[in-house]
Order: sequence, then C-alpha cells, then structure tokens
Amino acid sequence: MKRLLTLLLSGRVATIATIVALVVAGLTWSRWWPGVNGLVDRLTQRKTASGEAGHEDHAEAPAASAVVAAAAFLDLSPEAMKNLGLTSDTLRPIELQTFRKTISVPAIIVERPGQTLTQISTPMTGVVTEVTAVEGSAVEPGQRLFRIRLTHEDLVQTQTEFVRSLGELDVENREIVRLQGVSETGAISGKSLLERKYAKEKLEAFLQAQREALRLHGLSARQIDQIAKDRRLLSELTIAAPSTQQESGELELTSQPKLQPIALVANQEAASDQPTAPEKATATENVPLVVESLNVQRGQSVEQGGLLCVLADYSQLYVEGLAFEQDVEAINKAATAAWKITALLPSGGTLDELTLSFVASEIDSESRTLKFYVDLPNEILRDTKNSAGRRFLTWRFKPGQRLQLRVPVEELPNQIVLPLDAVANEGAESFVFQRKGKQRFDRIAVHVLHRDQTSVVIANDGALFPGDVVALRGAHQLQMAVKNKSGGAIDPHAGHSH
Repeated sequence: MKRLLTLLLSGRVATIATIVALVVAGLTWSRWWPGVNGLVDRLTQRKTASGEAGHEDHAEAPAASAVVAAAAFLDLSPEAMKNLGLTSDTLRPIELQTFRKTISVPAIIVERPGQTLTQISTPMTGVVTEVTAVEGSAVEPGQRLFRIRLTHEDLVQTQTEFVRSLGELDVENREIVRLQGVSETGAISGKSLLERKYAKEKLEAFLQAQREALRLHGLSARQIDQIAKDRRLLSELTIAAPSTQQESGELELTSQPKLQPIALVANQEAASDQPTAPEKATATENVPLVVESLNVQRGQSVEQGGLLCVLADYSQLYVEGLAFEQDVEAINKAATAAWKITALLPSGGTLDELTLSFVASEIDSESRTLKFYVDLPNEILRDTKNSAGRRFLTWRFKPGQRLQLRVPVEELPNQIVLPLDAVANEGAESFVFQRKGKQRFDRIAVHVLHRDQTSVVIANDGALFPGDVVALRGAHQLQMAVKNKSGGAIDPHAGHSH
C-alpha cells in the first residue's frame, strides 16, 4: 500500500514539473528561440550542399536541347517518302496568294424553284391510250410520253364546224363559177351572181374566225391547214417531253388514232416503250429528264389541265445556306464583292469556286436565319439501260443532302497559305518541313497567323520565302520522326531516389 502511494505521488510531481517548465519556456522564448532557429538553418544548408555534390553527373542534362536542335532535320529514304505521299504534287514551291477568312454555315441541297421540276398536263380532255413514260427512268427532250384520244367536246365541235364551213365554201365557189358562165349568155341577171359573192365573203370571214378558235385550242397554223386539206378531224394528241429545240411549240395532233385491242397493246408493250423522237429534237444537245412521278394509267380519262407526270432536271441545283442573324453583314459583303463560295462535303471533299446566286430579302421569323442560294452544277455518275432499253441515271448530288458552306468575310493579300497537313504542332510551336536537296528535310519554326478547317496562313517574316519547297502533307509524321531521332528530352532525375 505504501509503495502504490509513493508511485502516485511521484507521477503527480512529474506532471507538475512539466507544466512549470512549459510556463517558464513560454515566458522566456524571445531569449532562446533565435539561437535554435539559426542552428536549424545551418544544418539544412549543409545537407543541401552535400546533395548537390552527390549529383554532379546531372550537370550535363542541359545538353539535351542541343541534341534536339542537332536532330531538327531528316534524311528520308525513297520508300519513306512514298509512304508519306511526298511526290511532285505534295512537294511544291511556296507562292504568295490571296487568302480569304471564312465563316462556316450549314446548308442543304435544294431544287431550283420553277426550273428543276416540270409538270406535264394535258391541254385537252381525252382518254389515255398509251403510256410510254416509266417512273424513275430518263427521257430525252422531245421523246413521246403519252397518247390521248381526244374527247374534248368544244374542240371536236369547232373542228366539225370548220370542216362544214369549208364544204359550204366549196359549194359557193362552184355556184359562182356556174353563174358566171350563165350570166355571159344573159340567161340570169348579175344580181344573183353578186349575192353569191356576198355569201362567199361571209363564209370566208366565218372560216377565219373558226381558224382563230382552233388556234386558241392549241392547234398550229400548219395543223389547221392540214385539216383544211384533208377534211379530217384531229382526234389523237401526243404528249412529248419538253424540248428547247422545238421552235413551233405546236401540239402533236394526228387524225388517225391507233386504237388497238387490249391484248394486242399488251403484246406490243416492249415496242411502245421505244418511241421515236420528233426530228426537231436533238437529244445530244439537251439534258435528260427524269420521270419523277407518274400520275395516270392507260385507259384513264383525263380532264383538260389534268396532271400526267412530273419531270425533273437535276443538271443544275441550288445549295441553300442558312446564315445566322449576326452573319447577315458578312453574307451581304460576300455577295457585293462576288467572292466565290466553297462547299464542304460530308465525305470530306470540297467544291470550290461556287457562285453566290442571290440572297433572300427577309430573315425567317421562326429560325432567325437568312437564306442565300449558291449555284451547284451537277454531274452524272452512272448512266445505264435495262433489258427493255429504258435509261436510268444516277446523279452525284441530290436534293436533301446536307453540307457546310464556307463564306469569305475578309481578304488577306500576299500570304503564305499551306494545307492543314503541312504544319505540325508541338505545344506552342508550329513547324513546317522544307526540302533541302533530294531527300533531306529541315524543320522550320513558323508563326501561324490564321488557321481554319483546311488551310494555315504562315507569316511572311523571313522564316520561309516564295520559291522554297515544302512538304504539303505528312508534317505530323515528320515531326514524330524528328523526336524519335533525337531520343527525346532526358529526365535529370531518372534512376535516382531522393
């Protein structure tokens, strides 16, 4: 018991002594702290000096930059140049040119209003007796599309009256000839002959009015003369694809309808699909038209003005650009300066030197975009014929395709312009590779003034000069080869543990 009490008293005394020591240290710290702090600083400096003495082999680390500088060129083998695509087309001298800064706007290929689509309708009422047009096929201008047996009551009646009036005029002429012979003998008075001449003049005036009525129905002067000569009514109408080479513009009417039994027409269907174009239609000078839609069938009755089919001319289209409201001034500037537009295709290709046709007069109230239109010449990719001899075309561009338009907004004359693949980037640095000799390429640091999706503008500051031959592609691969050749920067702490 006494021993336990002694331990407790000794522990309490130690605690009290510790507290007293801390209080005394706190009251006198300003006297002893500066000395202790100086001792710590001297010990730290001594250890740092010792560490530097142990790393004297690192003094040669800065030489790594010299290694990189010495390796800033490449000697490529002919195989390497072929692998990089460095040929005469991609190794060309630098030329100063005018560069245009551009903005990119979304666009869509559309039809030309009133030009691409042509509706073919019947000018007269009738029954379709023959259909040679096939939906999706191509037809030459002037090629026959339909035959229609006319049931147009007004036209039939006008032709009938015209033929009847011609017959009455013939009778009057014969009567006048007879009366002239009789009047010479004095058998009748001259009054009867004069009345017949008056009646003839009335018939001639009536025939002239009927001629004009037939012209209003669409008949030409040649066709009316044909009716007068043959005294037969025109009862069949042939509808052909429109042609710019047809100067008369007359309806193709015939007096002999080719009415055939249904079974016989079915047997001759293949032959009817190969119609003979009129002589005035020159297919080689006209663009083929595609039957976009077919609206009638054989045997169907059609009214005057009824739609027969729709033909499409895809040789010329529009690219409809949708510029945002803040780009209106830039679009107007490009239109005023007649700058050419570039189209970026989804496949990655480009269409250059496109002409801005016109700019819309108002901004769309819902999308807040300004529409403008660029001319787009089209081309035929595939032109084939099937076993029946029908022709089918595949056009390169089709309405509804989407792309991007690059519209110029500013001109920069006398600039060094290179393709995007001609410049390699390494951090804040940009490099091009200049050809020296046959297979040597020197890496040249350049200042990039502007960069877009396809081109880079290099400052004309003496780093490169017009006439210098540079690699227009493969700059990134060449930069990687330079880094591999130099071995990269050396880590000054590699293999050391501190």
